[in-house]
Amino acid sequence: MARKTIPAAPSAAPEPEIVRVHARRVACDGVGGALGHPRVYLDLGVDGTVDCPYCDRRFVLDAGHGEGAPGVYEVSGGH
Repeated sequence: MARKTIPAAPSAAPEPEIVRVHARRVACDGVGGALGHPRVYLDLGVDGTVDCPYCDRRFVLDAGHGEGAPGVYEVSGGH
């Protein structure tokens, strides 16, 4: 009697795009201009990371200067 093979479960989700930044406050409006999402301002947490709630990009604090990414704006200072 032949055994049936069970297909492997698909991975949960693709890894998020990682954007390295040098400011602790960033704004993200997605990629694609009008096809993006509303601009949201995000504060990097104590661990130096934050995920955008719309596009799931992960912002990581980098000691050097990060490269600019479309739809990402680094904000200096407070609110």
